[in-house]
Amino acid sequence: MRDNYLTPPRIVKELGKYIIGQDEAKRAVAIALRNRWRRQKLPANLRDEVAPKNIIMIGPTGVGKTEIARRLANLAQAPFLKVEASKYTEVGYVGRDVESMVRDLASVAVHTVRMEMLKGVWKKAEQLVEEKLLDILLPLPQSISSPNQVEEERVERARATRKRMRDKLRNKELEDRAIEIKTTEKLSPMVEVFSNVGVEQMGMNFQDLLGDVLPKRPRLRKVPLKEARQIILEEESQKLIDNSKVIEEALRRTENSGIIFVDEIDKIIGGADKIDISRQGVQRDLLPIAEGTTVATRYGAVKTDHVLFIAAGAFHGSSPSELIPELQGRFPIRVELQHLTQEDFLKILTEPRNALIKQYQALMKTEGVELIFQEDALQEISRLAFLVNERTEDIGARRLHTVVEKLLDEISFNDSQMRRTSFNITADYVKERLKDIVENENLSRYIL
Repeated sequence: MRDNYLTPPRIVKELGKYIIGQDEAKRAVAIALRNRWRRQKLPANLRDEVAPKNIIMIGPTGVGKTEIARRLANLAQAPFLKVEASKYTEVGYVGRDVESMVRDLASVAVHTVRMEMLKGVWKKAEQLVEEKLLDILLPLPQSISSPNQVEEERVERARATRKRMRDKLRNKELEDRAIEIKTTEKLSPMVEVFSNVGVEQMGMNFQDLLGDVLPKRPRLRKVPLKEARQIILEEESQKLIDNSKVIEEALRRTENSGIIFVDEIDKIIGGADKIDISRQGVQRDLLPIAEGTTVATRYGAVKTDHVLFIAAGAFHGSSPSELIPELQGRFPIRVELQHLTQEDFLKILTEPRNALIKQYQALMKTEGVELIFQEDALQEISRLAFLVNERTEDIGARRLHTVVEKLLDEISFNDSQMRRTSFNITADYVKERLKDIVENENLSRYIL
């Protein structure tokens, strides 16, 4: 983590490139992320005492809760996992227990670290692949114990031919040629586990556990050279990285910089009118994970003491104070995200780096069509989206997706037949396409 780069104001600025408004939530997560760096600078005896301040985001759907957490993880280059609290059940019931989220986070970290290390050995692996392909296409003659002039000339001719073949390989002239390669596959043990929880829920994966012990059976395959290159590249790359170092680094990142985003936490609030299976049981199971415990994963034990938990929920008809008191104490920071206004919708359409209008313009440009949105058209789209949200369910910025998709439906379908290089979207065109649907509340509910 670059200390001069990821200061709280800089984090808020970076988040602002993708998320409109919600400054209070941005400040809260920026401080939480910066405190992780500050903790790393503490003496060892104090470092372990500083726990992350978990956060609860309160706000309706579509206002940026998930996006804030996801972009924060990208900024910090930290292992990130998004889960839905309603998908978990109390230990003892059929379903996923809450510890599985930590196992999933560790798997995400292992995959990320492995990809990073593979990039580091990619060039060397490509050289090895080239030599292997040449050996298959044109093997060199066997070494000569008592060389003579004739044999030496034959070897030289073979080397010259091999050089020409190497040039063809590099120029991708032989991609469709079928060649025979030898691959290895692991033999799977014939083991069945009868249990009301799966193998994943037992915290282990027998195939991974026995991966280095099970015998590997060689197998001949005839495939196009293009496919063979990829198969051999993967095998050679895996040989060049140290799997134990991958797991060691992944577990370190999981424990010290992992982020788990728990969405729909309001759905596990119990009560007299909420009779789903043991919602409070899920809360109780989440307690030790959020406070700090050790979870067994297929890669080793993971301590959750310094994993940052960001929870989120709309809390319609409920409030965070209805969570069990112990869990409330594990999430000391609460931030409320605001409903999006018509002005926010207008900014969302154009300002973020991944703005919706920019996406549609890029998509249509692949067909040779330039979409031009006039300012009054953007204002009309924002007004209509805001109006539909007020009349029906408020789904936040996601309403813009439904409105713009309906607006451009005709253009997207017929662009190849229009033979136009540009299309001008005006406020009149927006009204023409969406007026009837917006005015009819029943149609709005089903179409927008």
